[in-house]
Amino acid sequence: MKEFLVELTTTVPEGTEPAEVDRRRAAEAVRAKELATAGHLVRLWRPVGELRSIGLWRAADEDELREKVIGTLPLWPWMTAQVTAVQPHPNDPGRPGAA
Repeated sequence: MKEFLVELTTTVPEGTEPAEVDRRRAAEAVRAKELATAGHLVRLWRPVGELRSIGLWRAADEDELREKVIGTLPLWPWMTAQVTAVQPHPNDPGRPGAA
């Protein structure tokens, strides 16, 4: 699988009922756990003081990532995504076999 750094920003449409927002957020937590268990969601961060997330995701390719992985998130219709394909750097101290 390939790795992707994904920045997600969620904008709740004006006039959306708070109960609908709560429902989607709860479902989002469940789906994120499922995607992590399946090996698609590797890490997830939130920049301090911001309502966006940055995650390390895995998928066969960007199409699969958008259509079958992040595209299945309950908040996806309200999200914008910036996707960057990444690969291991030879100087990454966390890579397998690194000194």
